[in-house]
Amino acid sequence: MRGAGGSLVRMSTILVTGGTGVLGREVVRRLSDGGADVRVFSRRPRPSRAQASVTWCVGDLATGDGLATALRGADAVVHCATSGGRRDVGATQRLALAARRAGSPHLLYVSIVGVERTPSIPYYSAKLACERAVRRSGLPWTVLRATQFHSLVAAVVRAQRRSPVVLTAGGGVRLQPVDAGEVGSRLAELAVGSPAGQAADMAGPEIRTMLELTHEVLAADGLRRTVLPLRLPGKAFRALRGGALLAPRRAVGRVTFEDYLARAATGAGQDGP
Repeated sequence: MRGAGGSLVRMSTILVTGGTGVLGREVVRRLSDGGADVRVFSRRPRPSRAQASVTWCVGDLATGDGLATALRGADAVVHCATSGGRRDVGATQRLALAARRAGSPHLLYVSIVGVERTPSIPYYSAKLACERAVRRSGLPWTVLRATQFHSLVAAVVRAQRRSPVVLTAGGGVRLQPVDAGEVGSRLAELAVGSPAGQAADMAGPEIRTMLELTHEVLAADGLRRTVLPLRLPGKAFRALRGGALLAPRRAVGRVTFEDYLARAATGAGQDGP
């Protein structure tokens, strides 16, 4: 397999948790295309559309079932799986323990920019706790934080498409959405490299208000809806208005939100909800 600069690296066996999700699919595809021996860890049986070159490992992070077999001989683990925060910390700890028993592979975890600045948001608090679990795991590790995916922003709006009124975050809440494919490419590079510890954040090329993004999704979908910006009280909302989820110095993504919507309209390059 060749690294980002074209230099040849040894064949790697890499396990991807959450390999059927938005980001996991991107990681699996890029690693497989690059020649790595890729395994997907999933609760579900192998789907018919799965790449033939990918090994499917059925198991459950909530119980640890199947982990020992899936981790056997793995050089690295890319941990993309999430339950929305409800069981993420326990699952991450369970994965790390099983990995140590399996020979201590490189453990990579994907997190979110700003989790330390928004502890009052339960999901972000769980992501921060998972980061700590990875750092304290005793394994060689890498944590990559990224901003919100384009597809997540679009999905929040599209979930309300049947309503005559679309609710969105007002008060100047700003996001810096990034393309899931670009984050997947970076994770694939990190997975075949040496452990990086806290990797540099990844953010999209533009900082936009959620109100602007909402109007763009509706326009792209040809929907005429009343948009109601919400200004909510509390620490979390103040943090969001203060730019807690932004990384302006790490605007390394190239795909804009407009680019994403245009690709999605043609059915090309969609990264899902």
